[in-house]
Amino acid sequence: MRHLALLTLILGCGSKDPAAISSTATAVAGDAAATLRSEAEAAWNNRSDKAQLQASLQKYEQIVAGDPKDRDALYHLLRGYYFMGDGHETEKDAKLAVWEKAIGWGKLCLALNTDYTALLAKGDEDEATAARAFTKDDVPCAYWISSALGKWAKGSGITVTLRHLPTVKAVMTRVGELDPSYFYNGPDRYWGAYYGAIPSFAGQDLPKSKEMFDKSLAAAPNYLGTTVLLAEIWAAKTGNRAEFERALNWVIAQPADVIPEVKAEAEAEQRKAKALLANIDEYFAN
Repeated sequence: MRHLALLTLILGCGSKDPAAISSTATAVAGDAAATLRSEAEAAWNNRSDKAQLQASLQKYEQIVAGDPKDRDALYHLLRGYYFMGDGHETEKDAKLAVWEKAIGWGKLCLALNTDYTALLAKGDEDEATAARAFTKDDVPCAYWISSALGKWAKGSGITVTLRHLPTVKAVMTRVGELDPSYFYNGPDRYWGAYYGAIPSFAGQDLPKSKEMFDKSLAAAPNYLGTTVLLAEIWAAKTGNRAEFERALNWVIAQPADVIPEVKAEAEAEQRKAKALLANIDEYFAN
């Protein structure tokens, strides 16, 4: 048996940057590898259950142990650890820990693009400028690493957020160029959140935020995460309590399987909506 003792990947430098990713998963081969992938996929399909998601991630780590260039497994590890933090963990430290893992697996996925890694190797490029080398094959990992890095940085404080903002923006910009409809018009959803959430001194633009949310919703109206963000960010920042309540109650009223392939994510968004409504007075104190 072969061990994947350490996958080294460090993003940036400094005391508040994602740490190296490591795994002690044991590789398997032959028929056992095929069985492992089937088990990983089956557990993934039940990711609304935290234990099933964790089981899926453990199996995908084993797959990467056998083939460090398995893009599909790396993608699932990135997206899975992102969802663990966004949809299952409730404590801040636990969220940051799994988002940090997501970033590490995502960097390994992006490193499969040799043009990208060649630019970084020059020494005069960074993750932001080298993002121009991404192709459509890189879109899934680029989208989710940008999402994970944004969440992790925001949770780590304004200084960390501002340090990583150029990378997050450049990567998401490239995703939008390559595949603007990816994950239910995810790039437009991201910009809606971005322009609403950043501080005023960094370029907050609430009309632009609403414009981008509306654009994402026009293309993918049933993806519940967009409406939750619209309420949490735009409606709250503009003091629009009526829209806050309307949007979140609409999310709660939808069938979780309105888009079957993201039922788990929809259930997580409905939990968020209920929590936001339960704490509405914190958003509209005046």
